[in-house]
Amino acid sequence: MSESLAGKRFLIGYALSPQKISTFMKDSLVIHARERGVDLIPIDLNKPLKEQGPFHCVIHKLYDAEWRKQLEEFSLQNPTTLVIDPANAIDKLQNRVSMLEFVKELKIENLETPLQVFISDDSSESLQDAMTREGLRFPVIAKPLIADGAANSHQMSLVLNQNGLTKLNPPIVLQEFVNHGGIIFKVYVAGDHVKCVKRKSLTDISEEKLNTSSSENLISFSRISNFAAENQSDGESFAELMEAAEMPPLSFVNEVANRMRDALKLHLFNFDMLRDSRIETRYLVIDVNYFPGYAKVPEFETMLTDFFVDVAHEDAKQ
Repeated sequence: MSESLAGKRFLIGYALSPQKISTFMKDSLVIHARERGVDLIPIDLNKPLKEQGPFHCVIHKLYDAEWRKQLEEFSLQNPTTLVIDPANAIDKLQNRVSMLEFVKELKIENLETPLQVFISDDSSESLQDAMTREGLRFPVIAKPLIADGAANSHQMSLVLNQNGLTKLNPPIVLQEFVNHGGIIFKVYVAGDHVKCVKRKSLTDISEEKLNTSSSENLISFSRISNFAAENQSDGESFAELMEAAEMPPLSFVNEVANRMRDALKLHLFNFDMLRDSRIETRYLVIDVNYFPGYAKVPEFETMLTDFFVDVAHEDAKQ
């Protein structure tokens, strides 16, 4: 664990949406950070950023053009203030195609990404033809291309067959669905600090269900981890299933997190990872998100404050 700062206060300005402030900037975090010498200061979005401060560091999760312009101007006037993270580095994670392409380039043993295909709204190719071209088979997950944190960026569908496919309209990303025992691993990264937690996910889809004539062709949901998993067919409760699910090896999780952090040049992100039910050593990264919901992580206050203190110590060295 990082040590507290000695005497000097470290000032972090934060620019977040009201919703993000309510879910992230908890009193428990503010107090914990303050006790360690870190002051978290709200940035007034109704005033020019360059008129505010001083800050040793700025953290943010805003994507509009006006904010980007203000951030650029502020950085020019305050070159020693660390911005976490640069807007151009975050851009890669706002697109569900580019957010996974870099994972393939890491070439980590036992780590893959699912097959997927993007169909634009001006494409003459049908969704089924695009699936066939990329070797995709049902079921598939349909996701919006843009992942900018807006409500509609989380609207997804599990597509079971051709009839379900006809209810979708481009632009859209179709991603291979891999049976994974109804468990998703969410790995949170804050600089050098990494935590992996288990969450409920979509239940496995049997060949029988796919081949059975049913009115259920497409199931819409928001956020895979929020999807209510049903009890398993053998009667085992989902709570018991969660308890029994083995976590990925810590060394593997840390390697993936560290390699991702270096490749993305980002400090604050998380990734969602599945374990293939057929091959238990095979893991798939299905999503990477910037500045996620850290408050869902046990003892997130310590994790984030340790990170802030690390940043302060690095700043002091410069």
